[in-house]
Amino acid sequence: MFKRFRRLRMNKNLRDLVRENHLSIDDFIYPLFVKNGKNLKKEIDSMPGVYQMSIDEVLKECEVLKSLGIYSIVLFGIPDVKDSIGSDALCEHGIIASAIKAIKEAHPDMFVVSDLCFCEFTDHGHCGILDMEHETVDNDATLEILQEQALVHARAGVDMIAPSGMMDGMIEALRMALDNEGYINLPIMSYSTKFASAYYGPFRDVAESAPSFGDRRSYQMDPANRREAVAESIEDEAQGADILMVKPALAYLDIIRDVRDNTSLPLAVYNVSGEYAMLKAAAKAGVIDYERVMMETMLAFKRAGADIIISYHAKEVAAILGRKDS
Repeated sequence: MFKRFRRLRMNKNLRDLVRENHLSIDDFIYPLFVKNGKNLKKEIDSMPGVYQMSIDEVLKECEVLKSLGIYSIVLFGIPDVKDSIGSDALCEHGIIASAIKAIKEAHPDMFVVSDLCFCEFTDHGHCGILDMEHETVDNDATLEILQEQALVHARAGVDMIAPSGMMDGMIEALRMALDNEGYINLPIMSYSTKFASAYYGPFRDVAESAPSFGDRRSYQMDPANRREAVAESIEDEAQGADILMVKPALAYLDIIRDVRDNTSLPLAVYNVSGEYAMLKAAAKAGVIDYERVMMETMLAFKRAGADIIISYHAKEVAAILGRKDS
């Protein structure tokens, strides 16, 4: 009887040798949410273990992350004052610019990525300047302020920008603005295939970014569309993106694989807030082996083709990987 498959599974060391996909601490980017204040560390009810933090607390968190081997973060800002154009995001002294400067001064070895969008900064919660006639975002007007925002982040010392607004032409516009100001070596990680997903709910709690009216379906992708999803990422590659991204991750493993098969660029996935919250809720209910399910989920992202995983689980994953290496 033919037993080749069983023979390769009988011994743990052999299973490790023939394993096709591996997780590394270096695969992960950890999201941080920064808010004005001091000694502020507010846990979010819908996302246990995730906090809104003042800059001083973010600096402490960076120490914790580095102790776990995590040296890459993505920043989201929550301003004190919001207005129709997200002015805080365009200010050299705004919350994100201030956080970037503080982190790079205190932790120059930390790789800082900034989310480039306006939903956290506008009083209407949409991702740019509104076109009120059509009750959506004005694409071209938003490109102009995205360019301004990118330059604010670049001058603050950010290591990479990550535009997430899904505006048509945003990568070309950002690359042009950065290059014209001399930031030719600043990479762009594009949220190139971002769906209008129901999985974002808890994120809108922590980022205080829920739309005040309507939704984002006129600029984010229809979850039903597979071919369009690939086309979105390939278009961003053509416009000059350095890294592509699929968001969310867990319900879109087929899209991750499709994009992987159509590009040689590094590919990130965003393991979003709803995915995180579901695992936390299932763990609290005692219906899953939390650590095993979490690690299996991370492996699924790698197996589908991801090179980079943005995840709120990153610290827990790093601790597990650290135990295995010790």
